[in-house]
Amino acid sequence: MTAYIAKRLIAMVPVLFGLSIIVFMVMALIPGDTATAILGAYATPENVERINRDLGLDKPLVQQYFIWIGNVLHGDFGRSFTLNRPVLAEVMDRFGATLILAGTALVLCSLIGLLAGIVSAVRQFGWADRIITFVVLAGISMPSFWLGLLLILVFAVTWRVLPASGMYAVYGGGDLPDLLYHLILPAATLSVVAAGVIARLTRSAMLEVLRQDFIRTARAKGVSETRVIYAHAFRAAIVSVIPVIGIQAGFVLGGAVYIETVFQWPGIGAMMVKAISTRDILLVQGGVLVVAASYVLFNLMADVVQTMLDPRIRT
Repeated sequence: MTAYIAKRLIAMVPVLFGLSIIVFMVMALIPGDTATAILGAYATPENVERINRDLGLDKPLVQQYFIWIGNVLHGDFGRSFTLNRPVLAEVMDRFGATLILAGTALVLCSLIGLLAGIVSAVRQFGWADRIITFVVLAGISMPSFWLGLLLILVFAVTWRVLPASGMYAVYGGGDLPDLLYHLILPAATLSVVAAGVIARLTRSAMLEVLRQDFIRTARAKGVSETRVIYAHAFRAAIVSVIPVIGIQAGFVLGGAVYIETVFQWPGIGAMMVKAISTRDILLVQGGVLVVAASYVLFNLMADVVQTMLDPRIRT
């Protein structure tokens, strides 16, 4: 197992290197001028030239990239000019809120998706299967930001039972119950699409396993149906579902950008939206790079868990 993890970690290096190139080039191609955004009304040609020289923006693009990635490898992500603080410190402060939201959404979509997939497979072509299939397809087809606005309209504006935005109450609060109270709507919104994907794939995996000979043998021996489903069929089917959960971890991290904007959640997604609008390039690059690296790590964790459940994958 140690050798397998080491190989996967080594394989991550070129992936992260490629991601850094993509992040840098995308930000470099965004229209606009960073020096002009920094100076605002003071953007005279002389001042723009001075800012470009101080920030190294007058150098060739390739040289700019190697300067930036060299600093990143030393833990220096640069300094945000809009916030006047180190990029890494700001990203880490915001990333905690994003992990709370994305982690809760991932747990929700995994539990709901797995349970819905199992019920749908066991009750194939029954009413439960049809209802779950309809709900899943509707959830997958629904844009997350639109669903978030709809839930705000229903639960926060019309019924007034849940807060519409924020991570904590403006006055008072600040404890765990207050956090959970504000987490319900954004986490539910973020988990809907991922839950649908997991449910569909769990259903397919369960149906394939339920047709296997060892399931017929277990039933022929008089094993209870509950034990056949959960101790035998689900245990075999979960191996092929775990990588999908790892992929959905990346989806909820990426989807947090929209959800945090809709619900005014103070995470890394909302931070990057504001940074893009002000052309705070270093802040955007740092945020995207941290999110991308987290996505790669989540997939590595999913592969490790899958390997633990099915050691044949190592070979």
